[in-house]
Amino acid sequence: MADIAYRKYDPIAVSAESTVVAEYVPDATAETAYQSEATLERELIRLLESQAYEYLPLTSETQLVVNLRAQLEELNHIRFSDAEWQDFFGNKIAGKNDGIIEKTTRIQEDYVQLLKRDDGSTKNITLLDKQNIHNNRLQVINQYEVDQGHPEDPQSAGSRYANRYDVTILVNGLPMVHIELKRRGVDIREAFNQIDRYQRDSFWAGSGLFEYVQLFVISNGTLTKYYSNTTRGQHIKEGQKPGKARKTFNSFEFTSWWADAQNKPIQDLTSFAKTFFAKHTLLSILTRYCVLTADRMLLVMRPYQIVATERILQKISISTNQRQLGTLAAGGYVWHTTGSGKTLTSFKTAQLASKLPTVDKVLFVVDRKDLDYQTMREYDRFQKGAANSNTSTRMLKKQLEDPSARIIITTIQKLSTFIKANKGHAITSEHVVIVFDECHRSQFGDMHADITKAFKRYNLFGFTGTPIFSANASSGGRPQLKTTQQAFGEKLHTYTIVDAITDKNVLPFRIDYINTVKVGTVVDKQVPAIDTERALLAPARISEIVKYTLDHFDQKTKRSSSYEHSVVTNVSEATRIRNQAEAVREHKRVRGFNAIFATASIDAARRYYNHFRVQQDELPPDRRLKIGLIYSYSANDASDDGILDDEAFDTDALTADARGFLEDAIQDYNDLFGTSYDTSADKFQNYYKDLSQRLKNRELELVIVVNMFLTGFDATTLNTLFVDKNLRAHGLIQAFSRTNRILNSVKTYGNIVTFRDLEDETNAALELFGNKDARGVVLLKPYGDYYGEYADKVGELLESFPLGQPIIGESAQKEFIRLFGQILRLENILTAFDEFTGSELLDPRQAQDYRSVYLDLYADFRKDEKADKEFINDDLVFEIELIKQVEINVDYILMLVAKYREQHGNGQDKGLFNLEVGVSATRQSAG
Repeated sequence: MADIAYRKYDPIAVSAESTVVAEYVPDATAETAYQSEATLERELIRLLESQAYEYLPLTSETQLVVNLRAQLEELNHIRFSDAEWQDFFGNKIAGKNDGIIEKTTRIQEDYVQLLKRDDGSTKNITLLDKQNIHNNRLQVINQYEVDQGHPEDPQSAGSRYANRYDVTILVNGLPMVHIELKRRGVDIREAFNQIDRYQRDSFWAGSGLFEYVQLFVISNGTLTKYYSNTTRGQHIKEGQKPGKARKTFNSFEFTSWWADAQNKPIQDLTSFAKTFFAKHTLLSILTRYCVLTADRMLLVMRPYQIVATERILQKISISTNQRQLGTLAAGGYVWHTTGSGKTLTSFKTAQLASKLPTVDKVLFVVDRKDLDYQTMREYDRFQKGAANSNTSTRMLKKQLEDPSARIIITTIQKLSTFIKANKGHAITSEHVVIVFDECHRSQFGDMHADITKAFKRYNLFGFTGTPIFSANASSGGRPQLKTTQQAFGEKLHTYTIVDAITDKNVLPFRIDYINTVKVGTVVDKQVPAIDTERALLAPARISEIVKYTLDHFDQKTKRSSSYEHSVVTNVSEATRIRNQAEAVREHKRVRGFNAIFATASIDAARRYYNHFRVQQDELPPDRRLKIGLIYSYSANDASDDGILDDEAFDTDALTADARGFLEDAIQDYNDLFGTSYDTSADKFQNYYKDLSQRLKNRELELVIVVNMFLTGFDATTLNTLFVDKNLRAHGLIQAFSRTNRILNSVKTYGNIVTFRDLEDETNAALELFGNKDARGVVLLKPYGDYYGEYADKVGELLESFPLGQPIIGESAQKEFIRLFGQILRLENILTAFDEFTGSELLDPRQAQDYRSVYLDLYADFRKDEKADKEFINDDLVFEIELIKQVEINVDYILMLVAKYREQHGNGQDKGLFNLEVGVSATRQSAG
């Protein structure tokens, strides 16, 4: 009876349709008593049992394997003989050479395995039922134990250290969700770090069944987040054991909040358990809303992405039943802010829509420049050859006529050409779902009309980060296609820039309005626009701006920091249009981020390129930036609706002068990278793709553009946009958003440096695309706020932990680590403010001494971790990624110390000598 009364508070048990609850209202009653980690764990298990999870008191691998066999027998209506089970388990589930990637692929793609029966016959064995998800059985276990292996025995099946896991959810007997808990008041990142350690030290132990975990959940009771097993980067085998110590490039920045359909985060563990762990929701996420990429990285969709996908699928079903196909009522648009993963959402939508019984074809329509190498590979993951239609209109026609080609990826231009050349084609009478990625662009013109006129039974959906509203609609064009809603239908879901920054799914912006460079009263409205632009192109002004950019480039792009980054090593081969090779990736250490310089016109871009070249000639070779230039025909300034005019790959329409200049700039690029591009059609497209990949690789430091790369281009290494052009509304947010992709803990915001007064336009755009309170969320706080907090923390550091006095006791050491970590994070933000230079409160010697102590403690805690004991410190969050950015400074100071010793002997320098030894040793440990 108590269970029934309890379950009535669960608002999504009643919903079989939606994975994400429409609106979650937590219980009004709140507990007040202290809650230990053990109590938190018991409460979670009780909640799961109340939602029909079966609790199993098993704690060993033997028991786990026995249960797995029973669960697979029940799911598949079969009884294994002992010989059959031994063969199936050893070869199809727990292969000796299988690691996380192989097991993740098995769950996501190869979830039906072949069993060879004793009598020679074969039978399909399903590991996860993706068709009827409620056939899958959910069980919960806790305090599962993994024994330590024998260090001298390479055949030992045990882990590096003995471990005991908190709570694990089994799906059909396989561990697929692992939950790590910390008591309230403890940093949630400690749970994240502990899972990282399990992946490194013990998930591979024994039969390696815990490498089947697809999702992790971390919670301290108050805050709860989830993330995929994110096998980021190469998995490196260390030692002889299969799967041993496979490294993953996890980053806490990639964890997600669960939320309701209103984007309201569901953070406390009780609410999270009632929503995320509702059986329908969890099984839907595991079977429908995970994506294994071409790079074998598992992505789990966020709640707003799932809501948008399901609303589109519902709209297709409803409009089909109500015979609304071919009308505006059969479509709609999704407003998800730039950088929030629209492409992944639209991919998944296309994939699931293609499986609907009434749908004949799904057309995924993109702009031609978006089909870069990486995107093509991802499209092909859904259906081999799906992106082939991009190669020619003939290939598009062939695929449209092929009944087995359910998903077709094409460009707006090719689809429009096909329609004009094939009037009345059979495909136009079939049920076609058309999905536009970034629907604010060319679709508002004649092409949109061509497509909707030609097809008879269609659903039309658009994804955009910056919709066209009446407030930012243009005055020209077709009157019935002014706004996104007029073109695509009702808004199906919204996730604004405010939501994304609040959830930390994109970074905030930090904007510098540089007013030091002025040219008369060029803002006078009476001066014709062309004269204004001419005044802004004055050589003295451009020279000053270039000087400012070069002087501040290292500071803005954090050139003193370094981090691991996945790069493509065969760029030219992997990006060419014809005979494209598979990309070869490797992890490299790179320094700092890179930038785009946006100019107002081709004339301006050329002048800037020349000025950079002249000023860089005066710099030593190792201080010169690698700079690229790209533009093509139809580069106009932003129109009255703020939309940046799309630049085609049309170099033939350039003036001879502009094309000749571009040829010279491309030759400079060829000299830099050993390539052979020019402005001819194919070679210019290859240049665009090559330059795009080298930006992503962080090989290029600055690219001068007019409009190219300001919309739809994603490079996580890009953190700064220099702007000398008028931007507004849609175009402003699009351009700024090139800089705010999440990468790591060093990249904390997108830097915008604008040489024009765009403050009013920025505020207006944020109000339009966020809400009236957006400015406070989207932009970083003023310098004074950060500096005040920094001053307080440094004062506390100097008072509580004076240099020269040992930090005695583990609790004091942890307090120092936390305090100094906060100072490092604040310094990381403050270094982007010009005012901070010279205002540091720790002199260089103090800063180095404190860093030395910090790294020394880091090495000690790492040493403890390697010691042969079960207890390992997981409750410390070291900002080692932030410490790395001072490596150059450490080396530089130690070099000066060495020179000083050569000249003056050791004498008074004993303390400094000890510092050098300490830093060298700890830096090796930290690496």
